[in-house]
Amino acid sequence: MTNHRIATYAAGGKMAYGAITDNGVVDLSARFGKDYPTLREVIAAGALMKLAEDAERRTPDAPLDAVSFQPPIPAPEKIICIGVNYPDRNAEYKDGSDAPKFPSMFMRTARSFVGHNNPLVRPRASTQLDYEGEIALVIGKAGRHIKESDALSHIAAITLCNEGTIRDWVRHAKFNVTQGKNFDSTGSLGPWIVPYTNESQIADIRLTTRVNGETRQDDRTSRLIFGFRYLLNYISTFTTLVPGDVIVTGTPTGAGARFDPPRYLKPGDVVEIEADGIGVLRNTVADETL
Repeated sequence: MTNHRIATYAAGGKMAYGAITDNGVVDLSARFGKDYPTLREVIAAGALMKLAEDAERRTPDAPLDAVSFQPPIPAPEKIICIGVNYPDRNAEYKDGSDAPKFPSMFMRTARSFVGHNNPLVRPRASTQLDYEGEIALVIGKAGRHIKESDALSHIAAITLCNEGTIRDWVRHAKFNVTQGKNFDSTGSLGPWIVPYTNESQIADIRLTTRVNGETRQDDRTSRLIFGFRYLLNYISTFTTLVPGDVIVTGTPTGAGARFDPPRYLKPGDVVEIEADGIGVLRNTVADETL
């Protein structure tokens, strides 16, 4: 296997975690769940690679179609999202502003995300559901006031995010976007995490977003305004990062709101976020039924 892929999933009415292979799922929680109840504990113990390598020696326990993917980290303490972090994205705002001096950021709840192959939910409150393809970092080692030179040692894994946004609701108030970023089940994380090994793995990842097969976003992490080292340094100035925290690092130009007229997601649409070395995060869109 080129990259280890470790996922959280539901199967047989239970939550589990395991290694995803081309031939199926190796159930790691059945073997290691006593020591590590979820992937959060695996990551906190620094055991991610140990489990991934164990899985390579085993045959799959179930086919892929027998599991329902969930966001990889169950109940992370923090999901911190970075806004306007690609150069063309800043220009999209057409406000004449220079590149920002400091990163914009906001928090999301775990409940606002679904897993791979689960539908994003367009809420009753708005038809302006938009996509944002992003790379996400999973923290593996706690830290406060992390130096940029040490920052990457705090990363356990990388994954993908569709940071789904309700556009009119991010403009309800003068200073905040929180409500438009936290509707239940409007974004997705996954399909799995890939253990972080070295900086070359993340330095120049190509990130693309497709809607119904049409490429809408396409950029590379080498072009980020605020790089991964700086983000961990800056964020850890005000909060302690802990294992299982998720940092969603920004979306390229090309979200639906920036088209004229805007191209928001509709029920039946298929959104795919793809990145080198990680895979494809795929979701359909469905209307809220409650």
